[in-house]
Amino acid sequence: MVVYRLFEIIYILLRRNKVSARELAEQLGVSRRTICRDIDMLSMAGVPVYAERGKGGGIGLLSEFVLNKSILSEQEQSEILSALHSLSNIKTSDTTGVLHKLSAIFNKTATNWLDVDFSDYGCKNDFFKNFKIAILEQYITQFDYYSSKGEKTMRRVEPIQLCFKSKAWYLRGFCLNKQAIRYYRLTRIKNLTVTDEHFPMRDCGAISDDFAENFNELPKRKRLITFKLRIESEAAYRVYDDFHENEVEKQPDGSFIVTTTFPDNNWLYGYLLSYRKYIEVIEPKDIRKNIKKEAQNIFEKYL
Repeated sequence: MVVYRLFEIIYILLRRNKVSARELAEQLGVSRRTICRDIDMLSMAGVPVYAERGKGGGIGLLSEFVLNKSILSEQEQSEILSALHSLSNIKTSDTTGVLHKLSAIFNKTATNWLDVDFSDYGCKNDFFKNFKIAILEQYITQFDYYSSKGEKTMRRVEPIQLCFKSKAWYLRGFCLNKQAIRYYRLTRIKNLTVTDEHFPMRDCGAISDDFAENFNELPKRKRLITFKLRIESEAAYRVYDDFHENEVEKQPDGSFIVTTTFPDNNWLYGYLLSYRKYIEVIEPKDIRKNIKKEAQNIFEKYL
C-alpha cells in the first residue's frame, strides 16, 4: 500500500508542477503528516522531490526528472509495459489503470503488440477477474465441477494459479475436499463463488503436484499406438493444428498422410470421428475395424 501511494504521488507530481501537502493528503485519503513522511522517503530513495513554503509554494519535482533514469532501464520499462498489456486482455480495470499511470511515469507510449480474447463465442464470464482476486487476496473459492464422465461435485478450493496447458486453461489449487493439489479445467467450472474466507499460504513444495498424476481430466495413461492416417484436403485447417509438421506428408491431390501416436483408450475414437468423413485410418487394421463398428452404431441411431 505504501509503495503504491509513493508511485501515486510521483504520478500526480509528474502531471502537475506543484501541489500542496493538503491536496495530496485529501486525494490519497491520508494525513498531512503521512504525506510529509512519504516525501522524505522519496527524497531518500533519490527522487528529486522538493517543497517550497509560503504563497505559491508546494511540493514538486525537478523538471528534468524521469523515473526511468532513477530505477529502471529502458528494456525493463518496455518489459513491464508489455506484461501489463498482456494482463489488460483479462479486462480488469485495475491493470488498465496501472498501465496508463506507468506509461506516464516512464514517459513512454506503450505499444499494444499482443491481443488475447479469453471469452468463448456467445459466452461471457468473469472467471479470470474473479480468480485473480481470489488468488491475490487468498480467498477460498467454491464451485460446481463436472468431471470427464459428466459427474457434478461441489468443490471448495484454495486457488493458487491459472495455467494454460495442452490448448486449455486450468485452475491449480488446493482442494479442501481431497486435501491435495488438483487441476480444474475452466470450461467445466460452473457457479463460481469467491467467498470471504481467507486461507493461509501453503508450502506447495511439500505437496505432491505432478500434473499428469493428480489431474483427473487427462486421458488415462495406456500404451501408445502408432497410426497412419489419411486426411482429406477439406480438413486441412485442422492438420497443422493437431499434428507436428514432421508427422505430416502432403500428397499431390491435396490430402495428407499423417504418421503419429495416440493412447489406446475410448477418447481416441471420439477424436478420430470428429474428423467425420474426411479421415481414414490406414493402420493399424484393428482400429479400422473398431472405427467401422462405431460408425455403424451411429448409423443405426438414425434409422
